[in-house]
Amino acid sequence: MKTNLSKLKKVDLRKAWPHEANDFTNWLAEDENLSDLSKTIGMDLSLIQTEASVGKFNVDILAEESITEKKVIIENQLEVTNHAHLGQLITYAAGFDAKAAIWLVKDVRDEHKKSIEWLNNISDEEIGFFLIKIELLQIGDSNLAPRFEVISSPNEWAKDLKSRKANQQISDLKLSYLNVWENFRNFVEPKDASVSSQTAQPHHWYNVAVGMTGVHIALNISSQNNTIDCGLWIKKDKLELYNYLLTCREEIEKKVGIHFEWREAPGGTSRIFIKKEKIKKIQDIENQKDVFKWFFDNIQLFKTSFRPYMTKFKNSTK
Repeated sequence: MKTNLSKLKKVDLRKAWPHEANDFTNWLAEDENLSDLSKTIGMDLSLIQTEASVGKFNVDILAEESITEKKVIIENQLEVTNHAHLGQLITYAAGFDAKAAIWLVKDVRDEHKKSIEWLNNISDEEIGFFLIKIELLQIGDSNLAPRFEVISSPNEWAKDLKSRKANQQISDLKLSYLNVWENFRNFVEPKDASVSSQTAQPHHWYNVAVGMTGVHIALNISSQNNTIDCGLWIKKDKLELYNYLLTCREEIEKKVGIHFEWREAPGGTSRIFIKKEKIKKIQDIENQKDVFKWFFDNIQLFKTSFRPYMTKFKNSTK
């Protein structure tokens, strides 16, 4: 029997992102897309700000590496590399005292690849330069799929990063959190890979992307109070979203049959969450399965309950 096969084809980047700043930068800044870039380069990035100021100029994305909290800058160029953007990359890295500079491009000229390699060769292990090519791929009439390809990166970057993480001194309590979240990732991986994509960290929280910049689902453990909670965290620059969801509160809670806790923090992060009290010690393996199931079930609850309203809000502000 003959099998019909389709060919993989490349698509012009401008088909998905007509405007570099308004379309591509905002797309990349979303948690799930920044997470994909993180996996490509081997570090955990979290967004600080888009269009962050460096004197009279603005870097496309200012991020940080999760464990070290050191700054990472990302310069986007949906064209072939040029001297101007290379200069901007170096300027922004210096302006923010970044530990990593990422140049994300459509295509690469050989002289710019050699320039990035030279910068990595003369720089110490505290700073690294990445040259990343992005492509859009399609099979037949399928949805467009982005792909990141590392063209140049610091020598021994991934090895050095892992070594520094392994040697980092953390308390017994933080180490227990790290073990809990590693076990949680193993628990959810066969159920929902998007939940397990977050790297386990030695913190009392674990964040899950929801596809919107400045918003995520946070899982929290309070060992002192024997409580856990799950809910939406909305950054201060998204206060309008929180206020919009608040106007829909009665409708949302009626649909799911649950009264959520709503905490508005003017000038800070707002939260919508539910809490479970009097849990057994989560650091003990035998107690983890029930807690992990509660976390996973409520992640799905928040996604299905709030995503339609978030999408409606996002579309209304375009």
